[in-house]
Amino acid sequence: MPLTLPARLRPLLPKRWRRARPRVAVIRLSGAIGAVSPFRAGLSIAGVAASLERAFAMKGIVAVALVINSPGGSPAQSHLIHRRIRALAAEKSLPVIAFVEDVAASGGYMIACAADEIVADATSLIGSIGVVSAGFGFDRLIDRIGIDRRVHTQGESKAMLDPFRPEDPDDVLRLKAIQADVQDLFITLVKGRRPTIDAGGENPFTGAVWTGRQALRLGLIDALGDARSTLRERYGDRVELRFVAEKQGSLVARLLRRTAPGSTSLAAEALAAVEDRALWARYGL
Repeated sequence: MPLTLPARLRPLLPKRWRRARPRVAVIRLSGAIGAVSPFRAGLSIAGVAASLERAFAMKGIVAVALVINSPGGSPAQSHLIHRRIRALAAEKSLPVIAFVEDVAASGGYMIACAADEIVADATSLIGSIGVVSAGFGFDRLIDRIGIDRRVHTQGESKAMLDPFRPEDPDDVLRLKAIQADVQDLFITLVKGRRPTIDAGGENPFTGAVWTGRQALRLGLIDALGDARSTLRERYGDRVELRFVAEKQGSLVARLLRRTAPGSTSLAAEALAAVEDRALWARYGL
């Protein structure tokens, strides 16, 4: 455990020992957002709130670094995490720097926009500023094998986009309206946080992704680099990186959650894993 001396005694130390080492809190935000199941936990405000609080409350820090590697996911969870980061940054008056690894796309990029600066590798994938909804249609399958789907609702839209019924054009229009509203929020957020975006250049709001080098040209990020090199360049070679680990709970508690009555079935878990994999596969990862 390092020895900490009172400030009044520091002048008695050799000059090279008197300088306080700048300290940066580092928190990793990795994985799909909102993909939560008994076997796997994606990024969510409930899962990262405590880690964010610990990072911003760390004594003697000069900044908070977010190391992001996420293909996106839930718009709501992405927005909640974004807002919590901004609230803590304002409360503690600390700068926030986001460092992108493989990808910061869709909700992952929304979280990155909570930072005052975004730094990415030249080969990172950035952007995907858009909204997507995907599912399956099983109506022809159950008709073929002679199964009746019986759904009783109060409210004409309660069973909207039921995968076991033929797709209703009115349901699709309703979904498109919801997506448009979320997209408007997303674009407004990005424009507010990223004044460097070149409005006269390529449209960054098509849902496309770009490499780090392309994203720098478009103003989606501020610089190319990695966390260690950038922070050493910014705060000196003596900068101390303090990593904040997310609390996962005990092994016994996690095993109990997996075997608890009412846990999601193995088939549902497999489907969730496929959906999670599909999010990453969209970016070739």
